[in-house]
Amino acid sequence: MKRREFITLLAGAAAWPLTARAQQRPMPVVGFLRSTSREDSTRLITAFQQGLKLGGYVGGENVTIEFRWADNQVNRQPALVSDLLNRHVDVIVANQASAVAVMSANKTVPFVFVIGGDPIKLGLVTNLNRPGGNVTGLTFLEETVVSKHFQIIHELVPKAAVIALLNHSAHSGADLVIEDAQNATRALGVQLEIVNVGDEDRDLKAAFASLVQKNIKALVVPGGAFLLSHRDQVVALAAHNSIPAIYADREYVAAGGLLSYGPIQTEAYRGAGIYASKILKGAKPAELPIDGSAKFEFVFNLKTARALGIELPLSLMMQVSEAIE
Repeated sequence: MKRREFITLLAGAAAWPLTARAQQRPMPVVGFLRSTSREDSTRLITAFQQGLKLGGYVGGENVTIEFRWADNQVNRQPALVSDLLNRHVDVIVANQASAVAVMSANKTVPFVFVIGGDPIKLGLVTNLNRPGGNVTGLTFLEETVVSKHFQIIHELVPKAAVIALLNHSAHSGADLVIEDAQNATRALGVQLEIVNVGDEDRDLKAAFASLVQKNIKALVVPGGAFLLSHRDQVVALAAHNSIPAIYADREYVAAGGLLSYGPIQTEAYRGAGIYASKILKGAKPAELPIDGSAKFEFVFNLKTARALGIELPLSLMMQVSEAIE
């Protein structure tokens, strides 16, 4: 064997272990868990992936994303969390309805929550600036805008002496929503009618039958994954019974609802993608402050307003960020 060929052979042999180690190095894995269905989360998935990309990660190229969906079945969430942990994910991202299940089963794997409530009141963290432990997240403080919802619907339907709240009793922030609703209606000098719904479609039909029976003329539909996932049914029932309603998410208005005021959730999920990418690069969740810098939007459906015979007052029209025909 010639000397040059021998040296080349040695160099190649020395590189084999390095090449093998490079091939064996696993791609990082992100677990993405929501209590809803995948169909109800399309925009949020896109926003999350955009956030990951801003941090240098692209699904299928240099990171694997494991999606899990509870399809609005609360009892499925512990098993889904266990499944992600068994998959040895590097970080878990979850919505509010799934956060408790993640927290109770996991004290080590980094966890990024995306919620609409106060993370301290919900028991997720004790400090917003330094969350501690393996947890951080983003909140769009959806529950804090409940009073704004009542103000808007009261201005839109000033003759309504009673304003109803459609309350999903299983929602983790339901008590806080009711408390804000009580304070808001007290300040406005109107009565509050709380109509509770469970986790079944028939509960929504029964709720609207109750609203009609009590001659309710104004309705607030707060945030929450269950109600949002049933938005088509909620909007159809409101239209069928000619009940003006304000919603927490623009998806309702896109589905034919009258108007909405609430956070732009895609911004929060984009931020969750950025946080996840930071953690994959070595950042500690305990040192990433809770991000509460959500943007809000006021969306109005002109066609639905005409069908209800409602004209938006100038004071409200000036606040509208988007009008849908």
